[in-house]
Amino acid sequence: MSSASSLLDLLTPDPGRVPWNELQVFDWVRALEACPQDPIHHAEGNVWIHTRMVLETLLGLPEWQALPAEEQRVVYLACLLHDVAKPATTREEDGRITAKGHSRAGELLARRLLWELGAPFALREQVCALVRYHQIPFYLIERDDARRVAAEISLQARCDLLALVAEADIRGRVCADMGRVVDNIELFREFCREEGCYTAPRSFASAHTRFVYFRADPAGGRHPDVEVYDDTRSEVVVMSGLPGAGKDTYVRHHLAGWPVVSLDALRSELEIDPADTQGQVVQAARERAKEYLRRGERFVWNATNLSRQRRGPLLQMAADYGARIRVVYVEVPASTLFAQNRAREAAVPEAVIRRMIERWEIPAKTEAHELVLAVR
Repeated sequence: MSSASSLLDLLTPDPGRVPWNELQVFDWVRALEACPQDPIHHAEGNVWIHTRMVLETLLGLPEWQALPAEEQRVVYLACLLHDVAKPATTREEDGRITAKGHSRAGELLARRLLWELGAPFALREQVCALVRYHQIPFYLIERDDARRVAAEISLQARCDLLALVAEADIRGRVCADMGRVVDNIELFREFCREEGCYTAPRSFASAHTRFVYFRADPAGGRHPDVEVYDDTRSEVVVMSGLPGAGKDTYVRHHLAGWPVVSLDALRSELEIDPADTQGQVVQAARERAKEYLRRGERFVWNATNLSRQRRGPLLQMAADYGARIRVVYVEVPASTLFAQNRAREAAVPEAVIRRMIERWEIPAKTEAHELVLAVR
């Protein structure tokens, strides 16, 4: 078994059995076997032992058994991949084993693995969101910003499915605080029901209200149901996507006539290679963008913008100038992407794209007034 489609079949749940031996074909599975865990929180043993226990627990949960097949698959995959980044993040600190940051790192790794296997976009992104937030139900009820965090999660993942992943995670281990954590998961469920975001995204009074809410001080007292006056004065479209995904084509077909601030064009103008430091290119682009923003004119910012960290300063700059922001994310299958990149006049080296994939985060509705997913 070697094709992507046949390998993806291994990741489809069978209520009767989990194909443990067949899963050994994946390098990341073998890495889980070699990864130790802190015995206080995981007395059962290594990460693969824990993952097996989680999946066995999940298949026995009546709530999972009652789900439609596609939702069963989402939760199953999230449980299978929830600790996939522990081998890369596990360290020993002060005599204790820790894997700080494994949830976010797991989202990034799960996205790459599932993309390379050709998993459908909607399925993949639900799984990745569940991996990113899989620990949140353990302690959300204890946070001062619980409403904000629950709303953020609900815009990317189903909170009821997240609670299932968390329950399987805690029950699929040997630890002393299981009872307390199970109680917290039940409180998470009840809190999300009260907030109206348990099985659907949290509603907001308007798109601008949602945009401002996630940029405000968490302790500032804003409420999702109280509308914020829309004082935007211009419009900015921010493109996002890997090199070769088709961002330029999208701009030509859907945004004809809009001024474009293009990092690719600036790289050519400044004679800077894509593999070199891009500070000069980004600074030149920001200055051109500010000219449009000062005049209150619409424009397109065309660049990869692959991580929240990279998008953040750009989106904040546009917001500071009172712009209404639309993020357009473009994606094609892996084979198409590399073929289209090779056909470009200024192809990006494949090694550079591979490095970009390691920090690849799909834009979220929390980041803009409008999110367009142009996925093929």
